[in-house]
Amino acid sequence: MSTNLFDLNGKIALVTGASRGIGEEIAKLLAEQGAHVIVSSRKIDGCQAVADAINGAGGSAEAFACHIGEMGQIEAIFSFIKEKHGKLDILVNNAAANPYFGHILDTPVTAFDKTVDVNLRGYFYMSVEGAKLMRDHGGGAIVNTASINGLSPGNMQGIYSISKAAVISMTKSFAQECAQFNVRVNALLPGLTKTKFAGALFEQEEIYNSAIAQIPMHRHAEPREMAGTVLYLVSDASSYVTGECVVVDGGFTI
Repeated sequence: MSTNLFDLNGKIALVTGASRGIGEEIAKLLAEQGAHVIVSSRKIDGCQAVADAINGAGGSAEAFACHIGEMGQIEAIFSFIKEKHGKLDILVNNAAANPYFGHILDTPVTAFDKTVDVNLRGYFYMSVEGAKLMRDHGGGAIVNTASINGLSPGNMQGIYSISKAAVISMTKSFAQECAQFNVRVNALLPGLTKTKFAGALFEQEEIYNSAIAQIPMHRHAEPREMAGTVLYLVSDASSYVTGECVVVDGGFTI
């Protein structure tokens, strides 16, 4: 017997930070399950390449550049969605900023501002606009990419870890207040994953080896290994799940 719990046919999905890494794999998997995916990140070229790959594989996707640290660009992408599609069923807030790797006492104001603008304000207002559109069309699902650093701060990653702790709290707040509109809000908390975004961790051999030694599975994750959890959280398989923060870290936080 087969199940249709993960069927996303007819769904419109927006995935930010989808030009590479975890976001790219999420976009591709949602498309494989039938969703029409709006592939978004700061630069249109990277978005278009992913959208082209999805369409070439028989899926349905389009590209739209959006820097979620810019309020005007958030407004623009939701205006586009309203005009072209009239609804939004799935929002994956995956774009993030982590411009500073170093001691917390040396955090530059510019790095602080960029991290908060994208990881907190960006996620917040993307969720506000997404949830409003979902509310007006019967509901939907939002997934925020947080991090295990939001549970236990990563060394030399102070402001990033603080911002991800805020994303966890934000996820629960939106879940609590939006459930009445049939809008579910959950979070993915990745562990050590091989992406360009996490490059500093892989370049620092001592830090990398220390992390691997603490992971029961004794390896890092590949981006594709994060996508399945997001599929679960946006599909009917999790229809009674909201406000949850799902850790995917190979056992690191056990």
